[in-house]
Amino acid sequence: MKYLTREQVIKLHQALIETSGGSSGIRDVGMLDSALKTPLQTFDENELFPSVLDKAARLAFGLIKNHPFIDGNKRIGTHVMLIFLALNNIMLSYKDEELIDIILKVASGKANENDFYTWIKNHQA
Repeated sequence: MKYLTREQVIKLHQALIETSGGSSGIRDVGMLDSALKTPLQTFDENELFPSVLDKAARLAFGLIKNHPFIDGNKRIGTHVMLIFLALNNIMLSYKDEELIDIILKVASGKANENDFYTWIKNHQA
């Protein structure tokens, strides 16, 4: 499985902010590391997030909910999820409005991590 590094995510965030606006910078590097490392967690030698889809959901959920950046957390969470999936040969099929809707629901707490995983699974191309 292919993963993005902290440095790659920071560069992606900077590019997103330059393109779409907002304040750049990291608010909490610990929360960034947590969001990036949680998908790799194991317990008793078993992966807690075994599939690419599990990891993608956890990765985006963590970036959106942990607020590691000053601004653009929903955008970077979405972008990193889509890149992570593409790196691992998985594409999603969705309308922009559908993606925006689920991301806003995750951010507001109206959708939990399982809801998000289900959305990703249901939109796998």
